Amino acid sequence: MDQSLNNKDLKTKLILIFKKNKIKIFMIILIIFISLFSYIFIKESAKKKNISISEKYIAAGIFLSEGENEKAKKYLKEIISKGNDIYALLALNSILEKNLIEDKKEIINIFDKLENQKLSNEQLDLILFKKGLYLLKNNDKSGKEIINSLIKKNSKIKNLAEEVISK
Repeated sequence: MDQSLNNKDLKTKLILIFKKNKIKIFMIILIIFISLFSYIFIKESAKKKNISISEKYIAAGIFLSEGENEKAKKYLKEIISKGNDIYALLALNSILEKNLIEDKKEIINIFDKLENQKLSNEQLDLILFKKGLYLLKNNDKSGKEIINSLIKKNSKIKNLAEEVISK
């Protein structure tokens, strides 16, 4: 009997608390729901963006294999401008490998754009290494400075940088 009274008191107290704080409880549930919906929406948008970029990269590869370098270059530059850290690096590799852009200033601008993106330290070091190699290939002394900075920085690619400098 005493327990049933305690249960009724507890029920009454809970109902009273709910009635007093109905708006607060509703707002908390609404905020949780909106946050969850926003999180899912953002994740799906990012996923669709990555799929779109990957499709453009594949299309650029197809254009390259068909000898349509101008179309491939257009797609690869677009990928770089989107800022996807993985596909932007792959696009840069394709541009450099196939010599799609002859203008040294344009290539340097692409390197600079990639350096200013939010990248991991390893990715940034890789971009700097590639930039240094590109500049060395084009007889620019600043390439050696970039490679030396990677050595001083004690980068993960320090051994490669030292090997390049020694040659």
